[in-house]
Amino acid sequence: MKKRLYQNDAASYFREHSSIFLFVVILFLMGVIFGAIVVNSMSITQKEDLFYYLSQFFGQVSTGEVAENNDLFKQSFFHNSKFIGLIWLLGISIIGLPVILILLFIKGMVVGFTVGFLVSQMGWKGFMLAFVSILPQNFIIIPVFILMAAFSVIFSLRMIKKQFLKKYGQPIMPFFKGYIFAFIAAVIFISAASGVEAYLSPWLMKSMMGSLNL
Repeated sequence: MKKRLYQNDAASYFREHSSIFLFVVILFLMGVIFGAIVVNSMSITQKEDLFYYLSQFFGQVSTGEVAENNDLFKQSFFHNSKFIGLIWLLGISIIGLPVILILLFIKGMVVGFTVGFLVSQMGWKGFMLAFVSILPQNFIIIPVFILMAAFSVIFSLRMIKKQFLKKYGQPIMPFFKGYIFAFIAAVIFISAASGVEAYLSPWLMKSMMGSLNL
């Protein structure tokens, strides 16, 4: 009974704020597209310099000279947790709303640039490398970032209404408790994504590079 009640509450919550969730998804996709466009605007020299460093990295992966899996996990976990934590904190502050949207756009741009650069320089081989090295962890990270950004925008708007609209009578504490729970859940998912990035993606990348003769 309680489970069905929670499901109904979640469904009504998403319906109520569907426009915000849609806007956040579109903003992220715009970042991805913009990142891919930036690749095409780079000069040949810039592409060659960047590809040189990328080739060095691929060489380290193929010879097993990259950082230890535990170190990769820590780096990935702390990096993504700090990003999520910043978005969460910005949701509490009234002036943090535009920064949340900018950070999400930048995240999309980074993903779009990385995939676009690999494809532009290596063709289908670059696409396959991006598929095994970027997609596995981002299959978890991207939805977490999008949802956390949407929750932060919604909470920030509630804070603005509470501050400037005196007739807004809804108490903020119940929403704040849910906001804390959302952050804890996001960190748990981030830890899972970091595990994928540290232990699965390097193995997939190395295997793919062997099959592609890179």
